[in-house]
Amino acid sequence: MTDALSLVDEWGPEKIVVVSHRRTGMKGVLVIDNTARGIGKGGTRMSPGVTVDEVSRLARVMTWKWAAADLFYGGAKAGIVADPASRDKEAVLRAFARALSNEVPRAYVMGLDMGLTEDDAAIIQDELGDRGAAVGTPEHLGGVAYDRLGVTGYGVAEAADAAARHQGLPLAGARVALQGFGAVGSAAARRFAELGATVVAVSTAHGALHDPSGLHLEALLAARAEHGDRFVTHRPSGSALAAGDELTVDCDIVVPAALQDVITHRTAHEIKAKLVVEGANLPTSAQARTVLAERGITVVPDFVANAGGVVAAAFAMDARYSGFRPETAGIFETVSAKLRANTVTVLDEARQQQVTPHTAGRRLAEARVRAAMESKGRIPRG
Repeated sequence: MTDALSLVDEWGPEKIVVVSHRRTGMKGVLVIDNTARGIGKGGTRMSPGVTVDEVSRLARVMTWKWAAADLFYGGAKAGIVADPASRDKEAVLRAFARALSNEVPRAYVMGLDMGLTEDDAAIIQDELGDRGAAVGTPEHLGGVAYDRLGVTGYGVAEAADAAARHQGLPLAGARVALQGFGAVGSAAARRFAELGATVVAVSTAHGALHDPSGLHLEALLAARAEHGDRFVTHRPSGSALAAGDELTVDCDIVVPAALQDVITHRTAHEIKAKLVVEGANLPTSAQARTVLAERGITVVPDFVANAGGVVAAAFAMDARYSGFRPETAGIFETVSAKLRANTVTVLDEARQQQVTPHTAGRRLAEARVRAAMESKGRIPRG
């Protein structure tokens, strides 16, 4: 069992709130990591395997992601220990929202993550009687539907394009392998195709598909719409691979856009791509990043590459109490501009400092958070 006090370091967490409800069986946790740059903002996930340690790690990622994107919110994350497919989901979700009514929305605003939908965000608003309690609600409720819009995946492809140009690798004609073909992976695939890249492999938890000459993207998207993640078993395009093998196919760019901790020390030795762009949170281990750097493979950090979601969330935060819906075009323009600029900045810093992009990006984010902590008197100045 994780000792919550052992998670505290110089940055946070500032608050860990564990909640439960006997009648529904709800168990959950909120971790507010660091609010020096603004109130806590990060997604809320629902999974039977949620742990305090997992949510704490993800809250820290949000601290760096907001700072790296230079947006003024703080790192936070919440998790509910429950099956999102359960018929009791709504009751559990409402119990969770009620249990955190002291923190939401004054110190933390809920959002969408694994296991939650736009309607779930609307239920949270309804339960607390506050439009400011959650973002990610359906468009017909004035929300920014960033999963449906695909802004995170769009941003991943934009970051990949900027990184490829920085490395002297034209994206037009580049071969891309995607782990994960959900909201992020499928949107990234669409944008990669628009930018001239060729998607040669995709995967879900049920397996992978591969075609070295390029998969038929529209066939994949149609099959996914009909069959969900099991579409890979119907082989709408390409040949079958075991799940996980898509990471090591012959290609130019690998995008892990599914789960955390999937590129291990061993996998890093087998990757053939020149560029790894982290579409998921925490997909590479520290040991894997060391191996990849030694092999000359550039890794664009998660808190840079998948920050399209936080840019969209910032628009949604501004619009929580507004009678007007944010303009979608402005969101995409800002995602593209911010992620491309941030990618180049981090890669330039990494080259100048002779460190990995993760280290360079973390140093940049840490400097911004530290400056805010000093200005607010949370730590000694200088």
